Amino acid sequence: MKRRSFIHALALAAGLVSAGLGAADALAQQKTIKVGILHSLSGTMAISETSLKDVALMTIDEINAKGGVMGYKLEAVVVDPASNWPLFAEKARQLITQDKVAVVFGCWTSVSRKSVLPVFEELNGLLFYPVQYEGEELSKNVFYTGAAPNQQAIPAVEYLMSKDGGGAKRFVLLGTDYVYPRTTNKILRAFLYSKGVKETDIDEKYTPFGHSDYQTIVADIKKFAAGGKTAVISTINGDSNVPFYKELGAQGLKATDVPVVAFSVGEEELRGVDTKPLVGHLAAWNYFMSLKNPTNDAFKKEWADYAKKMKIPAQMDKPLTNDPMEATYIGMHMWKQAVEKAKSFDSDKVIAAMAGQPFKAPDGFTIKMDEKNHHLHKPVFIGEVKGDGQFNVVWKTPGPIRAQPWSPFIPGNDKKKDEPDVMSKSK
Repeated sequence: MKRRSFIHALALAAGLVSAGLGAADALAQQKTIKVGILHSLSGTMAISETSLKDVALMTIDEINAKGGVMGYKLEAVVVDPASNWPLFAEKARQLITQDKVAVVFGCWTSVSRKSVLPVFEELNGLLFYPVQYEGEELSKNVFYTGAAPNQQAIPAVEYLMSKDGGGAKRFVLLGTDYVYPRTTNKILRAFLYSKGVKETDIDEKYTPFGHSDYQTIVADIKKFAAGGKTAVISTINGDSNVPFYKELGAQGLKATDVPVVAFSVGEEELRGVDTKPLVGHLAAWNYFMSLKNPTNDAFKKEWADYAKKMKIPAQMDKPLTNDPMEATYIGMHMWKQAVEKAKSFDSDKVIAAMAGQPFKAPDGFTIKMDEKNHHLHKPVFIGEVKGDGQFNVVWKTPGPIRAQPWSPFIPGNDKKKDEPDVMSKSK
């Protein structure tokens, strides 16, 4: 706050105090609290991240319409790190030091999260990260509202190996070349070995961000699948999913032949694809738009109304919700609840108040933030692609399951603490 406006605010507060109002109430009438939105709105990840920015703005409008947070109106500060990983760190520092935001909601890829993590820890900022990831991280300054591997990757592969999932015996691990796919596949290899799958029955492939020519890779998958019941586990991220799925359709690789289960493909990524050849392929998430329950109906209606009002391209005509959008919405509401419990926007007080926060989520369950490990307890759903680009749920957990940030399939993890060290940086 500039010196002059600060003195003016104090003078106003003093005047109102003499009129019987508290200084905090007086400043609350004056002030807004800034909230950072850190998502790629251009570049290879814009296909996935733009809707997270929009749902965050919708949620801010919703919270403000109900009186804000402790009487303070939320003001969004939106930045575009443009799918440029070092730029994420610069923008995070700008949000915290220049814009003075109380909290940041953002990142999609793990490489962007790894880029900003030292900034949040150094400045004691607060990041809510809304996307499934590889685990192997715990920080007091981050709340992970997407899935850990035991809430997505492991259940999906267990399903593929089951009778209902087709009894897969061979696996193609296909991903974008960065930390999330490589670490997830390291965990999945160890898991598959523990189930008796041989090295020769696993084929691991990576492509760069923005890769578009999948002709050879899909042909290779077809050859590999000739050796027995095969499934593809896809950790392809961003706009590369569109040419990959188009190539599957072009080469006639049907789900009945070689099912693909994706961890980063939801309703939004399928928007630009003819989904008819993809019917039966799978995705594993903790939420699908097609889930039928009153909370999801309300969430979908709110999004459709907001998209129409704001004339959001594509969404105003065909509104779609997906898992990371739900995780953003949950995180923002839990942050609000924690601030009100702490009666403070101070990071340390909010972090303490986040423990055990409950929320009735669009997934149909009342979920909670774990009391210790900064991860949500989440249900797991596996859905089949339908002809209209939606998902039919074919398998689900009976209820929310607790996240394991440190996978038991990585040696040495059994010795790691399941809660962040509040005195030092993440390990």
